[in-house]
Amino acid sequence: MRRARAAGRRRAARQNVKPRGRAGLGRRLLVAPVAWILRTLARITWRIGWRVSLIATIAVACTVLLYAAALPPLPDIVDARSRGSVTLLDRDGAVFAWRGEQFGGTITPDSVSPHLKNAVIATEDKRYYRHFGISLRGIASAIRINLQEGRGPFQGHGGSTITQQTAKLLCIGKRYTPETGMSEAAFEADCRRTTLGRKVWEAVYALAMEARYSKDEILTIYLNRSYLGAGTRGFEAAAQRYFGISARDVGPAEAAMLAGLLKAPSRYAPTANLQRSRDRAATIVRLMEEQGYLSASEAAHARKHPARLSSAAAARAGGYFADWVMDLGPHFLTRDTTEDVVIRTTLDRGVQAAADKALQFIFDTRVREGSKAQAAIVVMSADGAVRAMVGGRKVKGVAGQFNRAVQAKRQTGSAFKPFVYGAAMETGIRPHTQVRDEPLCLDVRGSGKWCPDNYSREYKGVVTLEEAMAESLNVPAVKVYNRVGRDVVVRVASGFGINADAAVGPAMALGTVESTLLDMTGAYAGILNGGSSVVPYGMVDLRIKGDNAPLFEQTGGAGERVISEPAARQLVYMMSRVIEVGTGTRARLPDRPAAGKTGTTQAARDAWFIGFTADYVAGVWMGYDDNTPLTGVTGG
Repeated sequence: MRRARAAGRRRAARQNVKPRGRAGLGRRLLVAPVAWILRTLARITWRIGWRVSLIATIAVACTVLLYAAALPPLPDIVDARSRGSVTLLDRDGAVFAWRGEQFGGTITPDSVSPHLKNAVIATEDKRYYRHFGISLRGIASAIRINLQEGRGPFQGHGGSTITQQTAKLLCIGKRYTPETGMSEAAFEADCRRTTLGRKVWEAVYALAMEARYSKDEILTIYLNRSYLGAGTRGFEAAAQRYFGISARDVGPAEAAMLAGLLKAPSRYAPTANLQRSRDRAATIVRLMEEQGYLSASEAAHARKHPARLSSAAAARAGGYFADWVMDLGPHFLTRDTTEDVVIRTTLDRGVQAAADKALQFIFDTRVREGSKAQAAIVVMSADGAVRAMVGGRKVKGVAGQFNRAVQAKRQTGSAFKPFVYGAAMETGIRPHTQVRDEPLCLDVRGSGKWCPDNYSREYKGVVTLEEAMAESLNVPAVKVYNRVGRDVVVRVASGFGINADAAVGPAMALGTVESTLLDMTGAYAGILNGGSSVVPYGMVDLRIKGDNAPLFEQTGGAGERVISEPAARQLVYMMSRVIEVGTGTRARLPDRPAAGKTGTTQAARDAWFIGFTADYVAGVWMGYDDNTPLTGVTGG
């Protein structure tokens, strides 16, 4: 039966065969050579391809082995800083600011909190312990996401493993040298560039690292070299900087916040924007929960109780003061140090906080919204130890950190008058000496007729110098200046630290002399100090971290005598009347005596007040950077 069916099928097949004509023959003649060519190309491609692949594989393997052999010992590449750090301590020895690059010390995956290690792996490379340095799945996923978001395949998401990121941190083995013709910042920026060629070399270097180091050793490099914002290198420095604790003591909330900084350290730094940093940390907590590193209750607790900054990090006190102190010492020990340096300063954080709060209150309640008016504050002890400094306020559209307390030279106005009256007291004139306040015109050489006027446009007639100082009368000050002589006034002002050599003519008595707020406050400290000069200072000593012997010390106190003690006492009495009954009554204190002087320059471009008690000297300046006149503001 089967044979019969098979024979039937063969007969049917023969009946269905079409006769071979010329068309069929032509097709066969065309197809046969093409097929032969394709088969030949395939054989050639295969023969060449596997050889090329073998050669490429051998070349990559050799390169990997060469890189691996050249990789330095682990301790040599843990600290990534190009220069040292500066830690600034206040007068009580507490840290209030950092400069340079902070490195808290070497840590390992075993020495840090398990939460921190898990947060880093959950965030950056969840298959870290299961791959050989590169993740093809991660790269493909990153390329797909980048293309979907309209970017280039290697722009945006990198798909890099922790090993590849570590290779980038090491700049694929390149070290900075000045011979490159680039700055260190430009060199680091170049190392962070993402191109196809660089990604290939990162992958090769990552394979070399996997061949040379263990997984935990690679993670050690990563944990120590990563930049985490606010000048911190490594998770130990970041934990200390932001939370005041070691990396071994961080909990889930702190670990999530630290791991969240890896994506964009400056953007997510909690000192820059705490809420943004917490939002990022919440994402990390979710990843840790999804990957089994946190239980549901632990994740809920971390979200409910987000990380808090330490008091030092949250305060961000004394930024202007810290920058000023950094310029006081030798730059090779401050700005350009290759060592870790500790500077003990004169800052009093309580006084600094009060100064910051006072400035904020004034601009919140007394200055119209949107105003670009600026102000500066300096507070110091009688010996010149600066306790607080405010160099300005943040104003929209004004860039940079310009310290108006030490960098802005402004006309001093009537705040200069104590040096005129101090010169008078030194020459034997007394506070009760009388002078007539009346219209006055003088012929000034090179300028013609000059007629000083009082701020009120009124004249008081016969007044004592004590009254003239209290009411800040201009005509009596000019008359005293002419009586004493320019040279004596210049000598007294210069002795107290105010360079008056450039000022000419009797208008000097009304404050055409320019000075910084710091120098003016220091000059008033000299008056308080019994008539001897005082040099403001903010650095107490500087030492290498871990070394108790100071490399640099600075002290204050009285310097050279400028005016006699009796003259200084009389001047202080006259200045006390300014606050008791004169233009400075708003500065009167209910429980202690005070003295000072107000000052307003021509057209109210500058407003000054500098005053003192037995404990402190405080100076305040207000004005516009572009010399726009103030409206409704005087030194009083």
